[in-house]
Amino acid sequence: MSPAEDAQLLIAIVQRHMRSLRLSLDPSYPDEDWGFTAQQALEKLLKTWIVLSDRLPPRIHDLADLAELAEKRLEPKLLELQVFAVEARYEEGPFPLPASRQYLLAALEVQLQLCVAEIQQKL
Repeated sequence: MSPAEDAQLLIAIVQRHMRSLRLSLDPSYPDEDWGFTAQQALEKLLKTWIVLSDRLPPRIHDLADLAELAEKRLEPKLLELQVFAVEARYEEGPFPLPASRQYLLAALEVQLQLCVAEIQQKL
């Protein structure tokens, strides 16, 4: 498969995460769970960009490291989702989101659109 075809597989996972995020905007849904899904979506997006550059994404979860490898400058609030990868799952909270769900979702949507556009160019 070409890098763009491999990237499409990852994007399908990102799109599933994004659906979950859209369906869980209710403030009664735990921030820790919403933040984890958002972190996972961003991690997969960054790995998609790495795949698009015809490289194998490393088995790491650090958003800043992945952004550097993908050569992407991200909004700082998105990078603050890092805490939801591990700490918010295994430590006592609360772990508030770095911005409103709507703000974070919109920022993730922008990144998703940019990534999908790049995939389409390479197909």
